[in-house]
Amino acid sequence: MKQLLRFAWIEAQCCLFAVLFFAGLALVRVVPLPVNAADALLIWSLGVTLVLWLVRWETGREVAVIFGFHLVGLALELYKVQQGSWSYPDIGWATVGGVPLYSGFMYAAVGSYVCQAWRRFDLRITNFRARSTAAVAALIYLNFFTHHVTWDVRVPLALALLAVTWRTWVHFTVGERRYAMPLALSFVLIGFFLWIAENAATLLRAWQYPDQESVWTLVHVAKFGSWALLVVVSIVLVAGVKAYEGRLYGTVEDRTVTRGGRQGRPVPAAEEPITVR
Repeated sequence: MKQLLRFAWIEAQCCLFAVLFFAGLALVRVVPLPVNAADALLIWSLGVTLVLWLVRWETGREVAVIFGFHLVGLALELYKVQQGSWSYPDIGWATVGGVPLYSGFMYAAVGSYVCQAWRRFDLRITNFRARSTAAVAALIYLNFFTHHVTWDVRVPLALALLAVTWRTWVHFTVGERRYAMPLALSFVLIGFFLWIAENAATLLRAWQYPDQESVWTLVHVAKFGSWALLVVVSIVLVAGVKAYEGRLYGTVEDRTVTRGGRQGRPVPAAEEPITVR
């Protein structure tokens, strides 16, 4: 039970950006404001990002990663809104193509969580097939666009993801103990909690699906699978940064990627499993 409470406390710290975003979303609904709720939420989100950086809750690199997530999410939002997948009830001045700019911070919150978890849990991914997993992640992201004009191949992509992450494990620390779980399982767990967060966000009218325009209803459970797949993109982006942190920002000795061999023997580069810390 103590370990479970420690785990929950670390998770809560990792979710601080998301919690503050939801706090702002609730505040703009109940507090009279001189500006549109969408613009107020954008100002709030920018302020939260700045404060977390100033108090060193987020590092400069993590803020850069969060900004990258903002752009990735905003591109998806622009396309989905144009396709009528969902809409935003509040449109302020800071809006592009019917999408308020605060929407990117919802994806940034996911990026912040992944970065914080990587640092606070001392994450390490073993047997990570970087290129194969990145290729599947790119196809998953592309499918969110192309399934409107061609076939939806998320099920084959999910199977491909299981194949490339087979025997890939996430190791994490809680207190003084080290644990591990399959990487694919972490996608499912994070996706489930994102689906719960999505229900809370639509209830607060951050955005709405067509069947929620007249009265709020539970988000379809199929979105759970969509979030689980989208998490893959998040993990791959952060893993890419972590894999090259030493090369980009430090010395060779500081690199966070170690090359492993089998039973102490070196493995040829083409077969080499990568361990990402």
